[in-house]
Amino acid sequence: QVQLVESGGGLVQAGGSLRLSCAASGRTFSSYVMGWFRRAPGKEREFVAAISRSGSSTYYAGSVKGRFTISRDNAKNTVYLQMNSLKPEDTAVYYCAADPRTYGFSRAVRDYDYWGQGTQVTVSS
Repeated sequence: QVQLVESGGGLVQAGGSLRLSCAASGRTFSSYVMGWFRRAPGKEREFVAAISRSGSSTYYAGSVKGRFTISRDNAKNTVYLQMNSLKPEDTAVYYCAADPRTYGFSRAVRDYDYWGQGTQVTVSS
């Protein structure tokens, strides 16, 4: 069992930055690929980024590549999402999630076993 709690969301102007954090409980955090997803109003939940168990590899959706950075600190059981050059279309509830796979990355919601409650990010124009 892994429990995930996101924080760091808020209201920011276009072009600004935010850093989301996701704190995990349990001793097995480093056993999971970690991902960030988001759901905008009226849309399906979509993949944003993922990071390997060691933190050595990352994978991004095309819409955020070059603007967002995912990282993790296994000693602190925490995964981060640094979001720069934010756009109004980045407005969404952001979720972190844990995937038990041992190789590669998945963009599919169904492959992630544990989810946080989400944190709201609003980007004004």
